[in-house]
Amino acid sequence: MHKPGHRFQAQDRFADGAQYIAGRLVKGTSGRTHAVVDPATGEQVYTYELASPADVDAAVAAARAAFPGWSGATPGERSDALHRFAAVLTERAEEFAQAESLQCGKPLKLTREFDVPGTIDNTTFFAGAARHLQGQSAGEYSGDHTSYVRREPIGVVGSIAPWNYPLQMAAWKILPAIAAGNTVVLKPAELTPLTSLLFAQAATEAGIPDGVVNIVTGAGKDAGEHLVGHPDVAMTSFTGSTGVGKRVAEIATATVKRLHLELGGKAPFVVFDDADLEAAVHGAVAGALINTGQDCTAATRAYVQRPLYDEFVARTGALMAGVRVGDPFAPDTDLGPLISHAQRDRVAGFVDRARSYARVVTGGEIPQDLKDGAYYRPTLVADAAQDSEIVQSEIFGPVLVVLPFDTDDEGIRLANDTPYGLAASAWSRDVYRANRATREIKAGCVWVNDHIPIISEMPHGGYKASGFGKDMSAYSFEEYTQIKHVMFDNTAVARKDWHRTIFGDR
Repeated sequence: MHKPGHRFQAQDRFADGAQYIAGRLVKGTSGRTHAVVDPATGEQVYTYELASPADVDAAVAAARAAFPGWSGATPGERSDALHRFAAVLTERAEEFAQAESLQCGKPLKLTREFDVPGTIDNTTFFAGAARHLQGQSAGEYSGDHTSYVRREPIGVVGSIAPWNYPLQMAAWKILPAIAAGNTVVLKPAELTPLTSLLFAQAATEAGIPDGVVNIVTGAGKDAGEHLVGHPDVAMTSFTGSTGVGKRVAEIATATVKRLHLELGGKAPFVVFDDADLEAAVHGAVAGALINTGQDCTAATRAYVQRPLYDEFVARTGALMAGVRVGDPFAPDTDLGPLISHAQRDRVAGFVDRARSYARVVTGGEIPQDLKDGAYYRPTLVADAAQDSEIVQSEIFGPVLVVLPFDTDDEGIRLANDTPYGLAASAWSRDVYRANRATREIKAGCVWVNDHIPIISEMPHGGYKASGFGKDMSAYSFEEYTQIKHVMFDNTAVARKDWHRTIFGDR
């Protein structure tokens, strides 16, 4: 297992505290401490003081103070700052990769080749997008007036990010908000604050003014709820479970805030009988196991048309069995641990309960040689009923369930048969079949003959219980700007014809 000297030294790097307010690290004032644990070893790698409501107040005050200057900067000035930000992230890419792997248990090859490059690309994208915050062009829609639309920043944005992709989620929350001229207070998950803090420090190093990006690391009940309900926070952006999202919505609604929610998922993976079976098998294993399955867009429900079903199950099980589970810092590791022992045990509980009504094809166990870490073997479950727990509930682990279907109508119906609608994929060589699936599957993203890839230029967000609003892409500015209609009279006439409807005669 990896040695402490060969990884990111969190206790030294954040000795001044895990709150980043007005451009500097400070300690939390809640009187309670929390430990960041390496899930591969169970070792505590950073202990810090949690944020209190008073710390949230300080961060919001810093963001509010920075808002006039930052929102008043030209799009070009904000763009230049974000380009410098991308350059700093590029220079420190290895530091970010090491920290992300340490706190999450992600294989280093994943953080180096997916999490960190994706974040840098996202930063570069929003550096360009900052120059294109445009409203509708001017026009005389009434005949007597010229109208145009302004896009304006909302104010202080209070964002809450999850533990599964701490760096990327920090970027998805912060970048569109500040590109649009807002300032941000981000609360990362207490389990995984390290890369959010590094991200904020990099913003300062790039010349983004103090107070534009602030981090408060505290408990959801204390820091999180206080941030969402804060009267000086104009918008809340939350990514996490549907259950917690409902609570966030309740608090935000009480203060009439703008609200953006990206919630849970249970992505279907629909394989029609004309699909390239080898591609589908490889896509299913990769799509189900990315980030140890702790991905709300991960392939979790494979529906395979009956002529291919048995072979798909056999080949997918065999490929899963060969996935290398181990030390995240080892170059040959494919799959790291889950985020915590509690999450591992939760995943194992789903599989163990499913044994009474379904078939565990491969996996379904804790590797005894890695039992100190939060490891669980890649698991394939077959022959479960559509209404069973393992098919309907979000497991958030390295578990794929496979079910057969007969007709195309049935396959699409089953794909839509959960409360969620974040992502899906359809596998077919027939363009008409695939096109029908993209139209009729109710999800914010539908891939064809692939599953998982995301790009900065395209939006990410869900249908139904998976939430509303978009991350990434220019569409995210719909979340982080408010629209103002400006209307100029062109007649210079003192008494307008419409005035007679209020007083006087024509």
